[in-house]
Amino acid sequence: MLIGMDVGGTNLRLGVLQAGAVIEEMRVAANFSEICKTHTPDEAWQQILTISADLIKAALKKHPKIRAVGIGFPGFIDPVTHKIAQSPNLPGLLNVDLSTDLSALIGLPVVVENDALVAAYGEFCSLNGAYSDLIYVGLGTGVGGGLVLNGRPFAGQHGMSMEIGHMITVPHGRLCGCGNHGCMEQYASASGVAISYQEATSKKNTADAIATLARAGDIAAINAYETAGLNLANAVSHMVKVLDVRLIVIGGGMSQAWGLLAPAFQRALDDALIPVLRGKIEIRVSTSGDQAGIIGAALLSVASR
Repeated sequence: MLIGMDVGGTNLRLGVLQAGAVIEEMRVAANFSEICKTHTPDEAWQQILTISADLIKAALKKHPKIRAVGIGFPGFIDPVTHKIAQSPNLPGLLNVDLSTDLSALIGLPVVVENDALVAAYGEFCSLNGAYSDLIYVGLGTGVGGGLVLNGRPFAGQHGMSMEIGHMITVPHGRLCGCGNHGCMEQYASASGVAISYQEATSKKNTADAIATLARAGDIAAINAYETAGLNLANAVSHMVKVLDVRLIVIGGGMSQAWGLLAPAFQRALDDALIPVLRGKIEIRVSTSGDQAGIIGAALLSVASR
């Protein structure tokens, strides 16, 4: 039995796995981003550790045979030290050692990897050997990416492989939190869709609400999702040219609105691909719901040791 944890923007989700399947899920409200903004780095880190340890201990009381914990964390994980080098959405956290610190509190081995990378691995495992490689694109508040090559998750030499949300698709475009302008996630994420809609209408709305408007025929809402599809296709076309991976899996909360992105995405992808690759790239929307990250993290807790 294993634990997989997914650290999100406003909550912490835990899944208990037995024989590779989730048998129980638990979650707590945990706005780590707000905690980091309103506390010193040391105080914030202690709160993150306490909240995480308490949830794991609650699972251990019910399932004492759990033997390892895997965590998908939003940030850059150093592949040598396994420390969290930086987390753009959790300001102040620099070179913190979640694996060691949390393991000391719960008495179990802990493995930490980037959240999109563990989701990619979870998607890969769900395919039961049908593919050797895949690219995972997580469309949420931002855009994350993960790569599995020859059956192994690929983190890169600095733990920053597949930061696809920060591929520049609009030169000199919108300012991104990373400090650059025109990053893909400023257009193709839920936040990006909201910005596009607000620029066109001067109205604030969520990506989900804008999706509802788009399905009802609202032109500004339709255009916001088309903009997302075009920018995503631009980035994916470059990834495919570099990596020559056939399968692209689209996950994350905004994948539920894939029907609104897909037409513009497919047109733009076909235009941007090398002609010999046209028609050979498979695009799949994740069917694992929001469990891919939990499953991938749990399985990596033993695969990477």
